[in-house]
Amino acid sequence: MQDLPIIEKVTSAYKLWHGYFADFPRHSRYTLGTKIDTLFLETVELILLAGYARRAQKLTVVERASSKLDALKFFLRISWELKALDNKKYTILSAPLADVGKMLGGWLKQLQNEPPQA
Repeated sequence: MQDLPIIEKVTSAYKLWHGYFADFPRHSRYTLGTKIDTLFLETVELILLAGYARRAQKLTVVERASSKLDALKFFLRISWELKALDNKKYTILSAPLADVGKMLGGWLKQLQNEPPQA
């Protein structure tokens, strides 16, 4: 399967985060930093699974991916508020994640508007 644009976008955002994670303050790295890393990976995994899921299961997987993304953005904001992530890095990470959110929202809308499979 050719990578979906959403997979490319979320993967590139994770690569940015992975570079920032090494510079995360030591006192937050193994708590907040690990939580963000886990949420990132779970979001990537769910989006990938949604791309391969059967039509009947796709809506559920996309909804779970959307929830994980919301949690990820919440914890990134907390890390920024605690100054564990500086303004520039937070802004750079937030832009592609906002795009991923829009893409997931569009995907959800499309799936919800599809007629049920007979």
